[in-house]
Amino acid sequence: MPNSLIWLPNVLKEAGLKVSLCPGWEDRGHGDVGRIFGVICHHTATPGKDGNMPTLHTLINGREDLPGPLSQLGLGRDGTYFIVAAGKCFHAGKGVWNDIVNGNTNFIGIEAENTGGADDFPWPEVQMDAYHRGVAAILKHIGQKAEWCAGHKEYALPPGRKTDPGFDMVAFRATVESILSGTAPEPKLIPAEEPSQGGDKPGRATIRRGGDNDVELVKQVQRRLRLDQDGDFGAKTEAAVRNFQLKNGLVPDGIIGPKSWLILDQI
Repeated sequence: MPNSLIWLPNVLKEAGLKVSLCPGWEDRGHGDVGRIFGVICHHTATPGKDGNMPTLHTLINGREDLPGPLSQLGLGRDGTYFIVAAGKCFHAGKGVWNDIVNGNTNFIGIEAENTGGADDFPWPEVQMDAYHRGVAAILKHIGQKAEWCAGHKEYALPPGRKTDPGFDMVAFRATVESILSGTAPEPKLIPAEEPSQGGDKPGRATIRRGGDNDVELVKQVQRRLRLDQDGDFGAKTEAAVRNFQLKNGLVPDGIIGPKSWLILDQI
């Protein structure tokens, strides 16, 4: 039977965020959660900046000293939310926030990919925007305000036991509150299609992994990136798209929208 947090993907998608489901997520967890009061923000502290979400395997399967899952959500450097588990995860440890001491049972954990050092600061804008909007979407769904978002470094006891996440949580909560109150600027969402190419010829649709994609459009992308043209926007195609975007000065989000179509046309 699926665990309680099966609403997570839809809530994040409705906020305009990119979501990737990890197989088995619905039934994954150390039992089910209890009442969810809020969110605890983390960073992974993974050495090196290679890869979008290299910690994902660890979040699912755990470490030698701690069995997985280690968080419900992983947040990649490109702003993708990886749905790891719908049940309880071992992300919090001993601590307290707003008088709640059972962090693993009563808080959703988000592990964002970041080394935690000066080599990975400032964080990518697309990742921080997703962090703000994802937390706001979760808090709105559970009927809580920004004060129910804590950094692991704020929750953990004794004080100083944890240092994540490596950004100012007061400023983070202020941005989350502005999203909840509707005073934040509208997010710059990727258009659903590129501008019309003239006459009756419509613009090409935005396509992405997990989307309702036109197979022929996927094949166009695969052909230009010299991939097997199977029409499936899977992991291999997404990785190739990210690499192409990175080399061409685009946000490496793995999504083919108007800007990426424009550059692909030049290949």
